[in-house]
Parts: sequence; C-alpha cells; structure tokens
Amino acid sequence: MTELRHRGTTDNDLQHQQSDDKGSENEGKAEKDGASDSETKPDTGLPEVPVTADDTPEVLNKALSGLSSRWKNWWVRGILTLAMIIFFFIIIYLGPMVLMMIVLCVQIKCFQEIIHIGYSVYHSYHLPWFRTLSWYFLLCVNYFFYGETVTDYFSNLVQREEPLRILSKYHRLISFTLYLTGFCMFVLSLVKKHYRLQFYMFGWTHVTLLIVVTQSHLIIHNLFEGMIWFIVPISCVICNDIMAYMFGFFFGRTPLIKLSPKKTWEGFIGGFFSTVVFGILLSYVMSGYSFFVCPVEFNSDHNSFEVDCEPSDLFQLQDYALPAALQSLTGWPTVRLYPFQIHSIALSAFASIMGPFGGFFASGFKRAFKIKDFANTIPGHGGIMDRFDCQYLMATFVNVYIASFIRGPNPAKVIQQLLALRLDQQLHIFNSLKTHLTERGLLEEALEDV
Repeated sequence: MTELRHRGTTDNDLQHQQSDDKGSENEGKAEKDGASDSETKPDTGLPEVPVTADDTPEVLNKALSGLSSRWKNWWVRGILTLAMIIFFFIIIYLGPMVLMMIVLCVQIKCFQEIIHIGYSVYHSYHLPWFRTLSWYFLLCVNYFFYGETVTDYFSNLVQREEPLRILSKYHRLISFTLYLTGFCMFVLSLVKKHYRLQFYMFGWTHVTLLIVVTQSHLIIHNLFEGMIWFIVPISCVICNDIMAYMFGFFFGRTPLIKLSPKKTWEGFIGGFFSTVVFGILLSYVMSGYSFFVCPVEFNSDHNSFEVDCEPSDLFQLQDYALPAALQSLTGWPTVRLYPFQIHSIALSAFASIMGPFGGFFASGFKRAFKIKDFANTIPGHGGIMDRFDCQYLMATFVNVYIASFIRGPNPAKVIQQLLALRLDQQLHIFNSLKTHLTERGLLEEALEDV
C-alpha cells in the first residue's frame, strides 16, 4: 500500500474523495494495475468512459461485408470523407454567413464531446451543477467573443442602432458580469467531500473553452480577411490528413510516434510534399476570383455581406526570377505567380509538420481515458472533434501569420474610434490630419484628381 502512494498521486487524490472503505478498495485495484505497463488495461484511477458503438450505416456494412476489416475501414473512411468534402463545397457556395454558422455549430459540438467525456468519467460522484455551469460558461465566452466581432466588423450597424450602441459600449462590463455570476455559482456549488474533483472539472471546462471557443473565434476572424484565408488552410489540413493516410496505408512501414501507432514516417513525409503541391495549386486557382480574395464586409445599406473589391497586390500575378539552378533545369528565367502562392507554402508546411501535433495531442487525451474516439458522430472518423483537432491549431497559426505579415491598420476601426470621440476632438484630429497632408503635398494632388 505504501508503494502505491509513491507511484501515483493523481490516483490517490481522486480516491481520497471517497469513503475510507471505498478508497481502500480502489487503492488495491490501482496497485494491481500499477504492476503492468500494458496500455490496453484500464486505468483504475478513473472510471471508464463508455465505449461508443459502431454506427456505420447498415447499407455500407452489407455492401462491404466480404472485405477484411482493414479494407472495410478504408472504404468507409473514403466514402464518408468524400461526402464531407462535398458538404464543404456546398457551404462555401452558400457564402460567408453560412460558414460562420457552421463554425459556431462545430464549436458547440466539439465542446459537447469533450464535456461529455468529463461527465462520463465523474458522473458517479454526483458533482452539482457541472454540466449546467459548463454550458453557462460556453454562453458567456461566446457572448464576449462574438460581441467583440460585431463591434469590430459591424461598426456601421452598431452606430446606427441605439440598443446595439449601448451594448457595444458596455460589452466588456456585461461579459465580465456574466462570467462573475458563473464563478459565484461555482463557489456556491462546492461540496466538502468533492472539493478537489470540482476544481478538476472547473479547470476541465476552462481548458476546453480555451481550446475550442478561442480557436473558432480566430477562424471567424480569418474568414473576415477573405475566404481564401479560411478555405486554403482548412483544405491543406484535409489534404494532409488524406494523403498521409493514403501513403501510410499503402507504403507505411516505420512508426512515427507511440501516441498514434498507425502513423508512419512514410505517411508523414508523403503527406508533407503532397500538401505543399496542393496548397500552391489551390492558391493559384482561388487567387483569380474576387469572391475568395476580397475581405468579407458588411454592407449596412443592404444589411448583407459583400465580397467585392479590387484585389490587393497579394492577389496580382507577378514575375519572379528563378535561381540559376532552377533556370538551367527548367529553361525558364522567370516564373509568374501570385504572391499569395508563396504564403501558401508556409501555410501548407505548417499544416503538414505542426498540424498533426494537434492530432497527437488528441490521441494522448483519448488514451488517457481509454477511448478510441471523442464520439461516433461520423462513421469511420469518430466525432467532430476527431476531425477538427488539427484545424484549431491551424486557425491560431493563420491568425498569427496574418497579423504578423499581412494585415495593416484597419481604417474601419480607426473611423469607429474617431466617431466615438467628442466633436471638438474630432475637429482637432481633422485639422491635424489636414495640416499633415498639406505639408506632404498630398492634399493638393487629391483635389486636382477630383
């Protein structure tokens, strides 16, 4: 028994929440399991999560009944992947508003899957208000982030409507008050014999909010920069996932990482080169259409989103001189590319090299709770979170990349802040700007052009 206490403080922390008799019984079980390093044995320090049943459609089961389990899984994954790609094209066609709604729905489903695991593990302890508070905090965080988005990108609408102007002015105060209410509810729900478990689950909920809600908010911000910043990164992750699976399925021999035994170096390397080529080609096709490259803006006159603009230099074809080695190999002194294609190499490389670590992280999480998938929403693929574990990491990178290398000052935000100033302050800024432009000779040039 003394040996057990030195082996695992986490198990003992959980067991001390139970009665002495039940704690002794759990310690005995943990000591028995501690003698084995097998990953297939259940971790008795935590209750097991119920195993999800196979929900492959019956029509697929019958059609593929003659195949081995390996090839049956290959066909199921392939068919469902094709269906998801078709669905992805449909929502792109429907426009940015539908894409934002889909992102919100995916966020809620991912949150539900992770919180459900926590509830499945700890429901036997009857922790009060756990699920209620989890969903309440989700509501609070979404109110904060989406409120910030409305203030940033719908400034004309906000200034036009008095209720929205008031909500915008006191948005952060309202958000903090809502969160503070949930915080107080959590403190009032604390039960003496479950203090530690309740704080575990409080942390569980907040880490889930950080991983899921924050990243989905960044996805929407990327979308406002232009749909190409949304579609290309997501497509690169999807391409890498598919090609790594294909190369690993047919050529995989060398294991890549213990967390995911089926991942191989052959799949990893094949997925990398395939994704880089795919990203360059997809960027070339999309850069020629203003629907994809123009920032998504809200037209307050028509109360609708618009994606019409004069494409920036990032989406104008330019000539690039090739290195001498490539010139001798291809015979071309220059190559004509969109500048965005060069940026797409960075996006593709990240999706191929760092993106899979989101999947490895999720694999480690699932192994910690002895589950195969987060849910069984998509046959052959698992839950929604199983498909988006890499996407959230990619969304953060894209947002940081845009802020570091692409985005400049936002005129809409500057104007919004100017309109919020007093009249004398606005006149002072106007006169200062007029003097500055006159000194540089830009004002006269602009007047002559008019």
